[in-house]
Amino acid sequence: MSITNHQGYPAPSLALIKRAETLSNIVFDQLRTAIVKGELAPGSKVNEPQLSKQYGISRGPLREAIRRLEGCKLVEIRPNVGAKVVSLNKEQAIEIYEIRESLEGLACRLAAERASADDCASLRDLLAKHEQQIESENYQMYYQKEGDLDFHYLIVQLSGNSRLFNLLCGELYHLLRLYRVQTSSEPSRPVQAFKEHHQIVDALEQRDGELAELLMRRHIGSAKQTLINQLNQ
Repeated sequence: MSITNHQGYPAPSLALIKRAETLSNIVFDQLRTAIVKGELAPGSKVNEPQLSKQYGISRGPLREAIRRLEGCKLVEIRPNVGAKVVSLNKEQAIEIYEIRESLEGLACRLAAERASADDCASLRDLLAKHEQQIESENYQMYYQKEGDLDFHYLIVQLSGNSRLFNLLCGELYHLLRLYRVQTSSEPSRPVQAFKEHHQIVDALEQRDGELAELLMRRHIGSAKQTLINQLNQ
């Protein structure tokens, strides 16, 4: 006997529900990356029919992916208008970078107290991969993937402070990445940012929390000014 819903129509099978969830997760990840990298331009409309055709997905799972993007603060959904990619806003950028400068500075100080030699070696390995990526982009772009492939994410992890991690790597994490990718497109910024990352690891290896915090705050302050200059153009 088939299962029906309260309206008398056949209920979707568990397999179909799981497939829709899987498709929604895949599209969510791909759209999130496209937004963060600027492939879907800030302020642009999210075209559901086009995306549905492009990804071979029905509107239901697609809309669920878009709702999740709204939760990440990467899209805005308005009644009778639909969804659009968030616009880069100078006032919002300043607020976010002020938060980052303070909290990531704290995370760096804590990481200097708690990171092991192996942890620092892992950071060096990651930076070596980033250097290869910068070279492949002809030193014009420094794009860090999310999670364990993100230098800043790892520093916050190494702080050992779960509340700090949730604040910096929770729902606003990908909005932060959107702004960071914007600054990495400035011609002189990728090489400078890479050098600053190495200096931060130097301080971690020396267990100099005060210096580590100072270097991270300067690093983010410099990125903030780069972004402000870009948004003022």
